[in-house]
Amino acid sequence: MSNSPIDFPPASSAEAADEAALDWFVRRSAGLDATDEAAFQRWLAADPVHATAFARWEEDWSALDTLPAAAIQALRDALPEAAPATGQGAASHPRTQVAGKQQASPRRTWFASLGGLMPRAAMSALAIAGVSAALLAWQHQQPQFEQQYLSMRGEQRSVALPDGSQLHLDTATQAAVSFYPGRREVHLTGGQAMFEVSANPERPFDVIAGPVRVTVVGTRFSVRYTPEIAGADGVRVAVEEGHVRVRQRSTLPDLVAGLFGQSTVDLVAGQQLLAGTDGTPGPVAAVAPAGIAPWRDNRVSFNDTPLEQALAEFARYGDTRLTVQDPAVAALRLTGTFDPKRLDNFIRVLPQVLPVRMRQGKDGMEIVATAAVEAVKGRSAPH
Repeated sequence: MSNSPIDFPPASSAEAADEAALDWFVRRSAGLDATDEAAFQRWLAADPVHATAFARWEEDWSALDTLPAAAIQALRDALPEAAPATGQGAASHPRTQVAGKQQASPRRTWFASLGGLMPRAAMSALAIAGVSAALLAWQHQQPQFEQQYLSMRGEQRSVALPDGSQLHLDTATQAAVSFYPGRREVHLTGGQAMFEVSANPERPFDVIAGPVRVTVVGTRFSVRYTPEIAGADGVRVAVEEGHVRVRQRSTLPDLVAGLFGQSTVDLVAGQQLLAGTDGTPGPVAAVAPAGIAPWRDNRVSFNDTPLEQALAEFARYGDTRLTVQDPAVAALRLTGTFDPKRLDNFIRVLPQVLPVRMRQGKDGMEIVATAAVEAVKGRSAPH
């Protein structure tokens, strides 16, 4: 069924013509039947002002089709939800697509559906302001600087970032840096790094490592994330200078995250924590300056660490050609500080601190138990 003709204001009124043009635009976005389409064509031809007003609406709203999806979503979030028309006004704005007519762009149809919720003048202002706001929101989400940094196995790198911050990568470390208008982000996807952050309260600096987010303004701290090493697969954060905030990775603000049981922990200089694989921060502990990032001085430190885990740490720096087959040997605990690039020293010292010996094999050396350990194992074996 055809709609009743719209009572348009005099054609001499540019504002009235603009409102009428928007009314037609909204209705045509949903689809017109043949009778209403003919009425639209008669209105369009009645005065050049009509054609100009309608063309302006088409030009403005066609910009919606070129906006990125992120910008459209930002505007969706900022505007009222379009609801099906009800009551007396429902019949004057049908939303049914007419067979044989081209389907309108979903995003334009969504915006057009708002026409039944507000006055035409407000709709005009909303369209102009909305597109601008959406574009600004989208631009705010676009990085001004993006770069990926990688250190190879056995290599260490230092990088100066555009904001004056310094990024120091340990061996086999990957970091993706993105700077936005209102924030700075580094995704540490593996390895460990030291950060010297240039202070800027207007642009917080976030380091995201697996399930953990570390937020700072200006400080010097280290983050370690090695999910491939059993027993060292959490996220370690240690602060050398300044203050950082550690929390489980989330899109929620700190206050809201707290309501949902997501704890936030503040660390200052000389403190560290280890977050679990789910991102939950562990207890805060003291750390000596030398223990914050010993790899900067070509040192790896172990404190009651399983031998198997220690070997995995050495393997981050190069091929060790060392193996352990015996689970009892792999579980032996090691304490000490070593140069990861001087494996020969480690091999020489290891039998002096653990009850093991080196056995030459075809593809390297195997670390095996000494006779004394074998005897203890024999006595404890079930009969």
